[in-house]
Amino acid sequence: MTSKTVNQIALALVVLMALVLPLFVRSATYLHILILVYLYAYLTTSWNLVGGFAGVLPLGHSAFIGIGAYTSTILSLQYGISPWIGMLAGGVLATAAGVLIGLPTFKMRGAYFALATIAFGEGIRVMVENIDNLGPFNLNGPRGLQIPPLDTGLANFMFADKEPYYYIILVMLMGVIGLTYWISRSKLGYALNAGGEEPEAAMALGVNVARAKLIAMAMSSFLTALAGTFYAQLTLYIHPKSIISLDLSFEIAFIALIGGRGSIAGPVLGALLLRPVSDFSRIYFGATLPGMHLIIFGTVLVLVMIFQPRGIQEPLTRAYQYMINRFLGKTTRES
Repeated sequence: MTSKTVNQIALALVVLMALVLPLFVRSATYLHILILVYLYAYLTTSWNLVGGFAGVLPLGHSAFIGIGAYTSTILSLQYGISPWIGMLAGGVLATAAGVLIGLPTFKMRGAYFALATIAFGEGIRVMVENIDNLGPFNLNGPRGLQIPPLDTGLANFMFADKEPYYYIILVMLMGVIGLTYWISRSKLGYALNAGGEEPEAAMALGVNVARAKLIAMAMSSFLTALAGTFYAQLTLYIHPKSIISLDLSFEIAFIALIGGRGSIAGPVLGALLLRPVSDFSRIYFGATLPGMHLIIFGTVLVLVMIFQPRGIQEPLTRAYQYMINRFLGKTTRES
């Protein structure tokens, strides 16, 4: 048995466990937490396409979540268009916004790029918060939009139970992980890695770093907007401070940085370990210590940057590989 075979078996077991988990988790609260874990794993993996592989630090991705959520919700409420179609429309709008913000800001370095993306995200939030109507579209300002739970079913992206949401976000997560794996081994992935680590050297070798980063930004924006529609249909209520906030943008970035940006497993591991901490801190400390989850994330981030600058995925990967090698060595001796 080879290491590749063991990895394939382990991956199959993980997927099987994820598929049957709702059969054992009967509490709606815990199932909701699992859905949010997968959602943040999806968001962080989408962010990782540009924030990890491209080597920049975008801190305004909540704007794309908001674009996706508001687009599908407005189209559904005002024009009766299916949220599935609205999801794609929101993705296209977010892609256009991502390209527009990426064209000038990718020329910036370090903190300047991060500050520019913060300004973009906050600008979108302030605009939505202070405008009731944008042309024919009703944004409803700071009051947000309520989705009436009238017609449940797959066609309307609305369900009475949590299980359908669980499987939808699981499929979305597996899809974005598969896409990330493919990109990491493609010409685009090599260009992003080269441009993120040594942009001048990459450009000297003929790599179009700006084009690669712009493609990554477009893909990341589109995928992030899809999550906005999912969140809107899950909660049936959106408003600017909850869905287009710096807290949300920072949380996505923190999870990626702690998990290990630029890797495939890092964002998922970060979400699996940190998102439950966020949920339980809100449950137990939300009334007395709001924002405690960000303090916890910040503390963990400082510790990780000091002791494991490449994220927690690195020691976990080493430990996993050590166990695989021990297992393969044992089976070889026995044979």
